[in-house]
This record gives sequence, C-alpha cells and structure tokens, in this order.
Amino acid sequence: MKGKESTSVNFLKMHGTLNDFVLIDGRGLELNPSQLAKEMCDRTGGIGSDGLILIHDSSDADLRMQMFNPDGSEAEMCGNGIRCFTKYSVENGLLSNEGPLDIETKAGTMIVWPIGENDQVTHVRVDMGIPRFNANDIPILLGPTDTTSDHPIIDYSIEVSGIKLEVTCVSMGNPHAIAFLDSPVDDFPLERIGPLVETHQAFPEKVNFSIVNHLNRTQLRSRVWERGAGMTMACGTGASAQAVAARMKGLVNDDIQVDLPGGTLKITWDGQSSVFMEGPATEVFQGEWPHQTQ
Repeated sequence: MKGKESTSVNFLKMHGTLNDFVLIDGRGLELNPSQLAKEMCDRTGGIGSDGLILIHDSSDADLRMQMFNPDGSEAEMCGNGIRCFTKYSVENGLLSNEGPLDIETKAGTMIVWPIGENDQVTHVRVDMGIPRFNANDIPILLGPTDTTSDHPIIDYSIEVSGIKLEVTCVSMGNPHAIAFLDSPVDDFPLERIGPLVETHQAFPEKVNFSIVNHLNRTQLRSRVWERGAGMTMACGTGASAQAVAARMKGLVNDDIQVDLPGGTLKITWDGQSSVFMEGPATEVFQGEWPHQTQ
C-alpha cells in the first residue's frame, strides 16, 4: 500500500477586529479542510484561530471563499473573514485593488470594496446582502400556535438554564438570535449561556447568539457566541444582524457603529435593501503547516 506523504501548506494568520483566521490559497491543493480546521484552529496544539478560510477559483465570481469553524463544521458566511479574504487576495495579486469585486460564498455572492493605498488594504466594505426574517429562512422552529412565522420574529421568548431571554431573529445567510439587555453585556454569563442558546431546540441548525446594549441612536455595544466557534472578539454577520434587529425595534438610525470586544464595525441599513458593513483587516504572520496527503 502507498503510505501517506508529508508535505506542507503555506498559510497566513489574519484578523478582523481581533476575530482571527488562518487563510490558505487552496487552489490546486487536495486538502481535508474539516480536519485541517480542527488542527490549525486549536489554540493549544495548533496555530489558534476562530476559523480556517480557503481561497478557491470560481466560475461565477472573481473568487470563492470557503470557511470552516474550529469544530470542523462549514460556515455559510463570515463578515470579518471576508474582509481578511479580500485583503489577502488583493495583496497577493489574486484580485484587483479596486471594487466592486464578487466573492462566492456558501451564503451566495458577496460584493466587496477594498479600501487602502499603495496596494495595501486596511479596510473593506462589504455588501452583506438583504436580511431575511421568515422562520424557515433563519431557521427557527416556532410553537404550533405561533402565528409569526411569516413576519419578523421580534422579542421571541426562549428559556435556557432558568434564564428567560427575548430574542430577535435574523438570517444574514446564517442564523442569528439577538437579545437586547438592560444590564451591561460584560456582566452577562455568555460563556455559560451561549452554548445553551446555540443548541436550543428552537434552532434546528444551531444559531449565533448576540447580547446587545443599546447606547444611543448611532451606537450599540455587544458580545457574540458564534455557532461552531464559541465566544469571539467580534462577528461581522453578528454585528450586521444586531444593527438590523435594532432598527426593526426602532432603536437606531440607518448608519451606526457596533462596538465589540475586538473593535468597532460600521453598519448601514436603510430598512429595505442590503446591509453594508465596513471594518479593518490586519495581517498577523505567515508560515507553513505540515500536512499529510495520500
């Protein structure tokens, strides 16, 4: 029998508002991305990150982004990740440094605009798409007598570990449940409650869970428990969903900032069309990772 052959893959470690990722140009490579994500994202025995992002060619867009969580599951979309993807691709000559650029994702094609100078990308603006509110699109399983399935799901009551939460649910290509709190988000036991909400029976495909403080008409403060990743320093789709939920509840204007533990994201939503997100993308280091192939 032919044994496994040891080789290595080049990677780049990056972060968007401290939501960190390992990026690999996967074009022409035979990889097991789910297993690779588990190995590389491990903060004890690996590189350590909130996800693995692979770059692929696309027949329908300029490039295709594939994203895997630390538990090996594939994510539909990642807002902070697509900014890092854009920076990597532009600075390595895979994409033009002028937008709009089309990026294929599992959640559909996203449009991005790199921002910077001297061929260096510092920020990226992303068309995150039109948010969806139908229960089947999120998805969320409502009670048999609930009549809100075809309407926005605002302040829907769930209970975990004796704590009652009212969540507003939004799909940004992936599922989000947002709870607005009167108490500071820093005081909330997210590390304990987050995984319980993620796996709550109401969410058949699990859910990303955000806790949010409404500060004023132009500012939110939040923390996020991400499906398949756990507590992260920032979440781009989460910040977008939070802004949408806040506007649906009449709390904010069209243009706001969302302050997360890792930094601030700018979100714009007019209440009808696409959500736009803008934030930084930063390179940390690069290296090689040992990999075995058949």
